[in-house]
Amino acid sequence: MRYRTAIDQQLFAFDSLKQVMAYASPARSGDYLAGIGAATAQERMAARHVLAEVPLKQFLNEALIPYEDDNITRLIIDGHDAKAFAPVSHMTVGDFRNWLLSEQATTQALAALAQGLTPEMVAAVCKIMRNQDLIAVARKVRVVTRFRDTIGLAGHLAVRLQPNHPTDDLRGVAASTLDGLLMGSGDAVIGLNPASDSLPVLGDLLRMLDEVIDRFEIPTQSCVLTHVTNTVQLINDGAPVDLVFQSIGGTEKTNLSFGVTPEILHEAREAALSLKRGTVGDNVMYFETGQGSALSADANFGVDQQTCEARAYALARLYQPLLVNTVVGFIGPEYLYDGKQIIRAGLEDHFCGKLLGLPLGCDICYTNHAEADQDDMDTLLVLLGAAGISFIMGIPGADDVMLNYQSTSFHDALFLRDIMNLKRAPEFEMWLQRMQITDDAGRLRPPSPNPLLGGMGKLKSLVA
Repeated sequence: MRYRTAIDQQLFAFDSLKQVMAYASPARSGDYLAGIGAATAQERMAARHVLAEVPLKQFLNEALIPYEDDNITRLIIDGHDAKAFAPVSHMTVGDFRNWLLSEQATTQALAALAQGLTPEMVAAVCKIMRNQDLIAVARKVRVVTRFRDTIGLAGHLAVRLQPNHPTDDLRGVAASTLDGLLMGSGDAVIGLNPASDSLPVLGDLLRMLDEVIDRFEIPTQSCVLTHVTNTVQLINDGAPVDLVFQSIGGTEKTNLSFGVTPEILHEAREAALSLKRGTVGDNVMYFETGQGSALSADANFGVDQQTCEARAYALARLYQPLLVNTVVGFIGPEYLYDGKQIIRAGLEDHFCGKLLGLPLGCDICYTNHAEADQDDMDTLLVLLGAAGISFIMGIPGADDVMLNYQSTSFHDALFLRDIMNLKRAPEFEMWLQRMQITDDAGRLRPPSPNPLLGGMGKLKSLVA
């Protein structure tokens, strides 16, 4: 089907809905690398005019990637909830934007709508929205998940404590973990990216983190971010696994490049649920995504990277995850060139994930060869805080010494909580007060002996 519009007596024609979507996207290096970006600002605006008039129902009739060729397309179409979609089924993309920004789109209405939306619908409306629109709508959406504490409540911000070490040294990991806990971070997860794929090493890391959590009775969860098949093997071997991690993408071919299928993810979730390690809930999955992953796997099929990213969220929501993290600037400037593109992508991902019913967090980050700096990350940090982000990263000094990229620090989380009056997960907040790390208002106490600091010797003994 061809799409046409005229602007200032100039006719613009597009071969397919897929092309309209790509040309309507804000300019970014990944789409130009793929050869699918708009050639001019006029062409981009023409595509947005066309897109605004597309009925939402059209996305159910015109698949961007053919149904018979891609299992993500199949799960999107087969899993669509027509009843949930009914309140907006008569709308165009432009009508949907206006409704989302209206008072009728309440927190309750958006929650009821989530299963009726497809990733392509939310990606489409995202493309005709300004940054402030993305913030205003996402702020109204609350997605609450639970394992040993509660993530995503209104007025709360959680932090993933990321104690990575270039050689997986247990003492180094323990030191970074202690640093983060004393700075009030770690309620989302103590999540380690291992340098090794060795099962014995992975098992040692899991056991060390589990002993820390158990010994100090910390209401949080741990995760070693290895491949899902490694985690299943570790579960079978009796390792103390809380969360199952996997990177995922928005096409079948992308996920195959990661060595994963929906069936493998289902098996892993069932294995983790069988351990019954949660205390307040059973959300046991942790997914990471990022714009550009499909193109880097030569698996985007001409679909723009923001839409591919949204399609990954359709896969994630099948498994009721505790956390979904867009690692927004990590893949590099080939996909998001500079601070402006990273900021826009972070807001897009958060908006799309939340509308689809996911507990979206963001690794607010950039690689050292991107045209970005920490001021850009400060800007995105504040914007996502205003948008109601579920969680962010906490990394010593904001500089990951194993993955070699720049992110956000424990201090950044303190800053955001302070200026926006955001609390930690309630169970974790109570634990910090009980351990005399924070006062009754959630502020860090001045440096002084406290039970956890006094327990540093215990932490060291764990890895002796």
